[in-house]
Amino acid sequence: MLSDKHQKILKDLAKKSIVYGLKYGLPLHVDVTTFSDELIVQRATFVTLEKQGKLRGCIGMLEACRPLAEDIAANSYAAAFSDPRFPPLIEDEINDLSIHISILNPAEIIPCSSEADLIEQLRPDIDGLILDDGVHRATFLPSVWESLPNPVDFIKHLKNKAGLPLDEWSTKIKSYRYTTESF
Repeated sequence: MLSDKHQKILKDLAKKSIVYGLKYGLPLHVDVTTFSDELIVQRATFVTLEKQGKLRGCIGMLEACRPLAEDIAANSYAAAFSDPRFPPLIEDEINDLSIHISILNPAEIIPCSSEADLIEQLRPDIDGLILDDGVHRATFLPSVWESLPNPVDFIKHLKNKAGLPLDEWSTKIKSYRYTTESF
């Protein structure tokens, strides 16, 4: 768990990267040598932007591939300007923006023989979930349980997001769970 101080540093970094993006059209460059060790370990993150309580962008990585501070700066910029569901953020929106950061713990496979088996194993409000059939892949962060508290609905909407058939379960689908530290 990151300290309150480190969480604030990352939130400030996320906002700085978005403001920098508004001005220069690029994410903020992060000099990792200026951050403490806790903020430069490789971690996968998602940055979720909300405007007046509604989703405004969400981008992240499922596997750790760069230092935490760098990942936050890159994903903040991408959530603001590259989420294909939304137009790029404009300067007038910055003051109405809420920034939420999720730091992912490594995913682990959920051995399951059917959709019903997977549903039985899910831990609502705890698990983030990845569905992957080798061609299609999608995830829901644990925070999605707030809007989809029923595990059956959670799976159905995630299958839809992944482009998987809603009325069948393929033996090719692999399921992975992960937890997050969110702030």
